[in-house]
Amino acid sequence: MDSGQILIKHGLIDEKGLARAEEAQTNGQRTDQAAIELGLVKEAEVLHAWGEETGLELIDLESAEVDTSLLEGFPAKLIHRHGLFPVSRRNGAIIIATSDPLDLYSLDEAGAQLGLAVEPVLATKEAIANQVTTHLGVGSETIEGLLARREEEEDIELIGDLDDEDGVIDEEAQEASVVTLVNQILIEAIDSRTSDVHIESQPSGIKIRYRIDGILHAQPVPQEINQFQAAIISRLKIMARLNIAEKRLPQDGRIKLKAHGREVDVRVSVIPMLHGESIVMRLLDKGNMNFSLEKLGMDERIKKKFDELIRLPHGIVLVTGPTGSGKTTSLYSALMEIKSEETKIITTEDPVEYQLEGINQIQVHAKIGLTFAQSLRSILRHDPDVVLVGEIRDHETAENAIQASLTGHLVFSTLHTNDATSSFTRLVDMGIEPFLVASTLEAIVAQRLVRALCRECRETYEPIKDDLPKDFPWEEYQAQSQPIYRAVGCRECKELGFSGRQGIFELCITTDKVRQLAHDRASSWDIRQAALADGMRTLRQDAWQKVLDGITTVEEVLRVTKGDQV
Repeated sequence: MDSGQILIKHGLIDEKGLARAEEAQTNGQRTDQAAIELGLVKEAEVLHAWGEETGLELIDLESAEVDTSLLEGFPAKLIHRHGLFPVSRRNGAIIIATSDPLDLYSLDEAGAQLGLAVEPVLATKEAIANQVTTHLGVGSETIEGLLARREEEEDIELIGDLDDEDGVIDEEAQEASVVTLVNQILIEAIDSRTSDVHIESQPSGIKIRYRIDGILHAQPVPQEINQFQAAIISRLKIMARLNIAEKRLPQDGRIKLKAHGREVDVRVSVIPMLHGESIVMRLLDKGNMNFSLEKLGMDERIKKKFDELIRLPHGIVLVTGPTGSGKTTSLYSALMEIKSEETKIITTEDPVEYQLEGINQIQVHAKIGLTFAQSLRSILRHDPDVVLVGEIRDHETAENAIQASLTGHLVFSTLHTNDATSSFTRLVDMGIEPFLVASTLEAIVAQRLVRALCRECRETYEPIKDDLPKDFPWEEYQAQSQPIYRAVGCRECKELGFSGRQGIFELCITTDKVRQLAHDRASSWDIRQAALADGMRTLRQDAWQKVLDGITTVEEVLRVTKGDQV
């Protein structure tokens, strides 16, 4: 029976849809394949229909137990070019998953090469591709093609390393297959919500790790990828417009690309290590960012106060925390909240991570003298209402931020401190007079990010009090009616147990008592005690509330925060 008629028979498509699919067919493509490409039907539905027609079983390859030993002797060509994947053995036969029930030639070839009977089952292309990536590594298909091409070339062995000046590595880096391999590494990272891609040169070869929700995960890669290490690194340097001949000095660059219709900015850092150059790429997915105070994870009480602070007529509001704790996201969300036609907002950043509509952004360029301090001086002559300084790094920038707030501007900035109240002493250490710090600093938000539990697979459990940290709010847990959860792992979260991150916050408002202590050069400990007495909730306390609310786990709180010393 024709594939189009099978779709009609199983009620997957109507005559109008069939006509569209037939019109879209190219190069001998079947009607059902054209219909899938047009989005008229789902591949799983089509395979289910074929299964009923041919008697083949449609399996969920993601949950199936795969016998990985079968991969060793299985022809790579049949996996990568024909979409076959060996699953297991049964009664002397090998069960092979395919997404094309009519590709009998490939199945026969598999049986002939293995010397075994073949029992085909059906699985979607995506499920087979996921298994290939999981068990054979990122880019394995492209590497197989590269190796095949090398075998076809003359068998010449080069003695010694190639000189970069020869341009040979440059040529290899521009080969279509190397370009495809690098693209696959980036696309796989974007699809798995990776924030940073680490490509590390180790004694044993190249190692690839993705940072997902703040945690590094090693990626399976074929051993053969080591043969293309130089080409991969050169290709990335070319994409970032860096000098590929320079291997002795660190370099920084930027790549702009489009994936799945979304714009992604990639910040590239190349550093020469002992065994070769290592690359770290920070992925900034513009299409996936939504700057909103609602989505930061702020407790309603903190959000209400923060909402008031960002609408002050003048003063300084600081956000503190280590690199990667979401400071920029919080500040961008604040700016988007107060943005209006009546408000002039100017930022000076290093680098500008996301371009915001309606906000004027300056890229710091230290090499030509455009520093935070220099740009801030110029900004004040540009008639702003609100100013964002990417980071207060030195005395000059701090002094200019203070002056900006004293002349009637609201200033947002970031600072690297471990908690909110340390910001007062940090600014004084930079050389700012305590009375200026006390009079201009309106509030400090310290923040961290904790991984949020996957809603599909999290499970409730009854904790034992003795196993919990001493500062866990046991009484509050006992009093509330809802349980707490722990991570499990499922297909939706790629077996991690977590999906996305939420902020935990410590908001220190400069009350009269705190202001007086800052003016008197009091220690950060004394200021902290005063802030706590005035109602400040610590990072740890906010994190415990996230546990009680079923958002994160006890283990995650212990990983991200340290216990309060009161």
